[in-house]
Amino acid sequence: MEPYDEVEASYTRFAVEAADSATFVDWATGVAGDPEVRAWIAALPEVKQQPNLVFAAARHHGVRAPGSYDALREALLGDDGTIRATILDRSTQTNEVGRLATLVPAFASFDGPLALLEVGASAGLCLYPDRWGYRWSTDAGEVVLGEEPRLSCAVRGSAPLPRTLPQVAWRGGIDLNPLDVTDRDATDWLETLVWPEQDERRARLRQAVEIARREPPALVRGDLLTTLPALVEEASAHGTVVVFHSAVIAYLPPPLRQEYDALIRGLVTDGRCHWVSNEAPQVLPSITGTGPAATNDEPGFVLGVDGRMVARTHGHGRWLEWVG
Repeated sequence: MEPYDEVEASYTRFAVEAADSATFVDWATGVAGDPEVRAWIAALPEVKQQPNLVFAAARHHGVRAPGSYDALREALLGDDGTIRATILDRSTQTNEVGRLATLVPAFASFDGPLALLEVGASAGLCLYPDRWGYRWSTDAGEVVLGEEPRLSCAVRGSAPLPRTLPQVAWRGGIDLNPLDVTDRDATDWLETLVWPEQDERRARLRQAVEIARREPPALVRGDLLTTLPALVEEASAHGTVVVFHSAVIAYLPPPLRQEYDALIRGLVTDGRCHWVSNEAPQVLPSITGTGPAATNDEPGFVLGVDGRMVARTHGHGRWLEWVG
């Protein structure tokens, strides 16, 4: 398959995944059907061809969204190197705190206090499950936990929804390029990564930034494969260590995904930590294979606890389907 054919397939998939954004559906569909733009994107390193990264870089340099595909096309094909440089320099470090509504039921299965260690932490905004309230809508009615601001989530299945907020004694993370919540440029980039029509997500991101600024997490710059064991050891002095990640391992090449899988399973087997994963189904097949096959084509993640699938989740935390 030619490189631009890979781009066509990727952007066609994203047009389905981005159904919540009419702009991104239009843009992704446009790219998929545009040989010139596909060739421009195919000239980027493979890891930099991601739709949200390309779109965010274009928006960062003035392409309006909501806006037409023609404006995006003109900006990319007429780029003087500025947009390309931003794509090469930045990454899709989306910090979607809405996912906490799907992660907290998994956290609740561990004895506290918890020492939370996030892999691919970005700015660390998901390290504050105890600073949010939750509203889970179930077939039996609503389960409400904590005070405002609350994260809402529709629940299918018999999820073990907690009755108390997690007790967090320590919060830290690893990232190749950790973002500083006190740096306006860094937080502006996080806002640019939010899909155009999703004002609610943008407002929630701003709330999350303010929460993190009051109590900044301990973020470490490093490669997860080499840095994780030592950080697990450091975190263990504070409580039950829970290593977690959401939409992160997909950015590793497949051989490194397998290496990470073996590393974290070894840490779990040795009793050094617990593990909560929230990734696309194909990313960690060793986890996906422990649960039932999907009953529909609804895009989502597989939630795993200590290497076994317990649920399917919406990528931004809107729904949780418990299967464990």
